[in-house]
Amino acid sequence: MIEREITPILLRLFNQYPFVTVTGPRQSGKTTLCRTTFPDLEYVNMEAPNQREHAQNDPVGFLAQFGEGAILDEIQRTPDLLSYLQVLADDMGRNGLFVLTGSEQFRLSEAISQSLAGRTALLRLLPFSLAERRQTGVSGEIDDILYSGFYPRIHDQGLEPRQALGDYFETYVERDVRRIGEIRNLASFQQFVRLCAGRVGQIVNLTSLGADAGVSHTTASQWMTVLEASYVVFRLPPYFTNVRKRLVKSPKLYFYDVGLASHLIGVEHAKQLATHPLRGQLFENAVVMEVLKHRYNRGRRSNLSFFRDSRGLECDLLLESAGGIDAIEIKSGATFASDYFDSLDQISQVLPKVSTKAVVYGGTDRQSRQKGEVVPLQSLPGFLNQLGH
Repeated sequence: MIEREITPILLRLFNQYPFVTVTGPRQSGKTTLCRTTFPDLEYVNMEAPNQREHAQNDPVGFLAQFGEGAILDEIQRTPDLLSYLQVLADDMGRNGLFVLTGSEQFRLSEAISQSLAGRTALLRLLPFSLAERRQTGVSGEIDDILYSGFYPRIHDQGLEPRQALGDYFETYVERDVRRIGEIRNLASFQQFVRLCAGRVGQIVNLTSLGADAGVSHTTASQWMTVLEASYVVFRLPPYFTNVRKRLVKSPKLYFYDVGLASHLIGVEHAKQLATHPLRGQLFENAVVMEVLKHRYNRGRRSNLSFFRDSRGLECDLLLESAGGIDAIEIKSGATFASDYFDSLDQISQVLPKVSTKAVVYGGTDRQSRQKGEVVPLQSLPGFLNQLGH
């Protein structure tokens, strides 16, 4: 059993709030995390029709079963129950009551903000981080990482990624998006998702995506929202500043799991990635998600953005903190080239707050150079710890 990095934060917040809500993609390990961390709490899966019916028809009686609290899994299936949970928490007047989980971030966040505002801590659990994945003993080769991704079940149970990710997409993604977005034309939606996977690391252009998928801009926008809500895709916002430059204002597109993106573009084995035209973008996807996981696993919100101006000056990743801005360039090549720092040097002239410059690349040597840090992918978690993120 791999202990998740977020566990100490979950324990601490449970003692500080009546509720802790853990959201994240299907199969990211939310249930295992909560049941392992709180083995004495009763567990109820709200996907079960009998439990859901009981909670909907007799919420007071349903909650009366759990005098010492409980884990309520997939709570978004019974959103009306949250109001009764609020009353119960106020009546009991203590912390450490219920752990709630959900896999629909927007709808659940809205329901929580209405009913449990100020009463629940909110955590996001994504699939394994690099360090957690490494503990399973699987290959750490970059192409293997990009192919198999980070879903815990694939590595815990030694599943074939091609089969497991295909099943994941069909059984979880299609079921959830059909319910969330009332999508009727699944064939067009499947094509839309695959087109998104082919655009990882690119600026989101909903008009182009919709045209290629044969749907309107409005439909493309709705479908993108559904994919975000079900933790399939992540839109990285552009950096906004008052510098006198015309900056790109559209976000960049990534998948919460790089393995799923690889599957959707037709990658069927790791060796295929060595010469794949999208290898660089998939590597970038893996780096961006690793930084996001690092934030989430410490109970923090995303502080990620990217920089691009109208002249093409770009920085793949910016991390803002009290100490300034950390600028990261991402290169999938195994050999480091000194000109990798060129754009970072220009960025630091445009953004005086840049305090750290780093290149994350596909090689193995960790170096500290005069111009900045050279960081292999596997050393990225330690580097982020040094930065205090």
